[in-house]
Amino acid sequence: MNVLAVTRLQLSHFRSHRRAEVVTDGRPIAIFGPNGAGKTNLLEAISLLSPGRGLRRAGVDDLVRRPEGLGWKVFADVTAGRQAFEIVTGAEAGQSRTVQVDGKTTTQTALASILRVLWLVPAMDRLWIEGAEGRRRFLDRATLSFVPAHAEASLRYDKAMRERNRLLKDMVRDAHWYAALEGRMSEAGAEIQANRQLTLAALTVAQSDAATAFPTATLSLIEGGDDVQGADALREAFAVGRARDLAAGRTLIGPHRTDLEAVFADKGVAARDCSTGEQKALLISLILANARALMADTGQPPVLLLDEVAAHLDTARRSALYDEICALGAQAWMTGTEAQLFDALGDRAQYLTVSEAVDGSTVLDSKVN
Repeated sequence: MNVLAVTRLQLSHFRSHRRAEVVTDGRPIAIFGPNGAGKTNLLEAISLLSPGRGLRRAGVDDLVRRPEGLGWKVFADVTAGRQAFEIVTGAEAGQSRTVQVDGKTTTQTALASILRVLWLVPAMDRLWIEGAEGRRRFLDRATLSFVPAHAEASLRYDKAMRERNRLLKDMVRDAHWYAALEGRMSEAGAEIQANRQLTLAALTVAQSDAATAFPTATLSLIEGGDDVQGADALREAFAVGRARDLAAGRTLIGPHRTDLEAVFADKGVAARDCSTGEQKALLISLILANARALMADTGQPPVLLLDEVAAHLDTARRSALYDEICALGAQAWMTGTEAQLFDALGDRAQYLTVSEAVDGSTVLDSKVN
């Protein structure tokens, strides 16, 4: 089996960690300690080894350890099959984030082809009952795991849309200006739509083919504003909608308005109407399906970041989750307040204790089992 894993993680002035180093041995990692000790900060650092703003969507300046404010860095050794990479990302005080792979400066989007990372954090528990933006972000993270080029398509679309929105706000009416931007938006938008549909199909297969303790979700996309699919249809819709968009001062249809809908398949109940526990179980089911689908597609399970996931599950479901993670061979970084939450893992996991100290969080190997 090909292995995808962070084998060494070093933090410098990152969040609560003045300095920290973790060396892993290939097993899942169970991280425990009191609230506020810095457990989630370790997961956040790993999430920044993939494109975007990480699992908490924090600004660059928010990641700096206080009160020093010296800037921050995350160093990681990553194995992907027979390949090894050294990734360094960080920012000096007041500067933008930079990324280096094997000593060469690169873009954040380049990280998507090296390390596929999926995460589940407590803030996502309200995914099904809050606004569509969070569900789109969830969908696009899953899509990025299958199609690394999805990040570039999204950037192209967003850039062209921002320029179009600027024209709309300025009440520019020259059709030639709009036509050029709408052409770029429609090409990138069609690519985004196709990538998302591919992802839904992969997740559907991965759920239906698995025997699991977690419920199956029936997924569908509600396209943004109108049921418009493909480059030609998008281009026409943008042109027809100019008058309405001028009145609103923004683009009212397109992939940036798409919503993800999930239904608890066995009960036929929309996720938004399920109980809190059922909504959590559906989220876990989708993360596991995403991991299984990636394993089938690439031969490598992704790195999983599961923050406080054990606290929301009963003993049987916790055990089932750990069994599925180990069966996948995935490197999962999991946090919890108590070591007992991970009892069912036994010696299948590596254990870390995170605690607070005067000069910042401390991370120690723990021989729990």
